[in-house]
Amino acid sequence: MSNIADRPSVAERYDGVAISFHWAIVFLIAGLGTVGLLFDDFPKATQPFWINLHALFGLLFFALVILRLLWRIGHKPPELPAEAGEFSRRTSHPVHMLMYAIMLAIPPLGVVAFIWHGRAFNLGLFTVDFGVKSDRAIFHPAEDYHGLLVYTLFALIALHVAAALWHQFIRKDHLLLRMMPSRD
Repeated sequence: MSNIADRPSVAERYDGVAISFHWAIVFLIAGLGTVGLLFDDFPKATQPFWINLHALFGLLFFALVILRLLWRIGHKPPELPAEAGEFSRRTSHPVHMLMYAIMLAIPPLGVVAFIWHGRAFNLGLFTVDFGVKSDRAIFHPAEDYHGLLVYTLFALIALHVAAALWHQFIRKDHLLLRMMPSRD
């Protein structure tokens, strides 16, 4: 267990709103990714339900990513401490921006694939149907790019997690704690 003196100070930590956005987005990515990867394994009769649920939660994900970016614009993240190392200081921001760009691109491609597949958003009490007929020439490439970007995001997330764990357990500079909910 680390010494309390070794933990990041309040000034070095992300604020509670940024931490909440981060973890909400993490859980949405995990859920959306799981459902997206398992579509073909669901019984055929339930697939429309799961696809609709995936689309609706994808829209929630998109909204949260936009809100997170707006929050970040108005609330500068804490600087990386010097002990994080020069490589981390140079690569952290560009990698985060690439992740944000991909997270912003994935949902619109998913919506295009969803709508041009001839689907409607079923919100339970009502349905939002754009009346678009299925058009393989549109939905198929959108679906392919959506999937490609999802796998790219998964790879970047794996890199992000590996870097956080490396900082926490190898470098022992406690960067991981900056994004953890505080028990103080």
